[in-house]
Amino acid sequence: MRIAVLGGGHGAHAAAADLSEQGHEVRFWRRDAAALHGLMAKGALRLTDAAGSRDVPIQTVTPDIGRAVQGAELILMPGPAMAQVDIARAMAPHLSDGQGILMPPGSFGTWVVMDALRAEGCTADLLLGESGTLPWLARMQGPEEVAIVTRATRLPTGVFPHARADAAFDLFSRAFPAIERLTDALDGALMNAGPIIHPPLILMNAGPIEHFEHWDIHNEGTQPAIRRVTDALDAERVAVREALGYGPPHFPLADHYDDSRPEWMYGQAAHDRLVVSSRWRERLDLTSHRYMREDVAIGLAFLASVAGWVGVSAPVARGLLALAGAINGEDFLVTGRTLQSLGLVDLDPEALQARLREGF
Repeated sequence: MRIAVLGGGHGAHAAAADLSEQGHEVRFWRRDAAALHGLMAKGALRLTDAAGSRDVPIQTVTPDIGRAVQGAELILMPGPAMAQVDIARAMAPHLSDGQGILMPPGSFGTWVVMDALRAEGCTADLLLGESGTLPWLARMQGPEEVAIVTRATRLPTGVFPHARADAAFDLFSRAFPAIERLTDALDGALMNAGPIIHPPLILMNAGPIEHFEHWDIHNEGTQPAIRRVTDALDAERVAVREALGYGPPHFPLADHYDDSRPEWMYGQAAHDRLVVSSRWRERLDLTSHRYMREDVAIGLAFLASVAGWVGVSAPVARGLLALAGAINGEDFLVTGRTLQSLGLVDLDPEALQARLREGF
């Protein structure tokens, strides 16, 4: 399968290596041409996982987005949601009918990207999807090396437009057999785990994060009090989903931490493997890190705005947004991704879901 992988972070490197090793024809694009020099010269990524370490050849490594996406059957965008509009604008002239674009996860990126593509004059008939998490728990170990701690065993995914769901899932599942169908793209956006797990961890660990050179929010940073906040926040997410008519499974985050509960997105014992790996012991800047700029300013703001839209009380989400806003000196319900900022707040749920079904 011809797959374009767009981005330069942990997920993009994991995708390029893992999908190449599975036999797909991967075109790896990153906008930072200088950062690609080493990989272009080497022609391979060093992949480390439970099977050991080995070099995985990547067919195409390029800073030319047209070369990456033209003719690709699947375009994978595992980068941060903050980059979605810029990437959409850059690839818009190069897209063609029938291509799939998958954002794992998306934070309602399916709508955002399609809107940006249409604004650029792209009329291609496209299949867009967004998943509840990345297909990998992974961390880069250097510019040409990535470690995959575990892979997703269940990947709940929503498609836009949902009227084309059969074709979309047929396409996406060729690369990701773990994909599970959701009702539509908003269903997928409200399955995103990042805005649930990361805001409590970074905000309630703010002291040690700023005090110590490196801090593992998933190890010593995950304490019972923080877990209780995470569960309360996740209950708000589930309440929003139910108010919109989305049924189970809701993939509650508690399943990730407790192996006696149903299998979560990364399977059983994933949290234990994440902690034992020690690969998340890192330095976090609480004003610029992806956990703040994507999972709070975009993902959590979006969740809180949808909650208000459907009349669900979300005091934990709003409280975390207030704390994050105080740290950053801005109101994320004003500056972040919300139904208001997307121009959708005046629609009722039935009208929005009809547009999600039929497309633009």
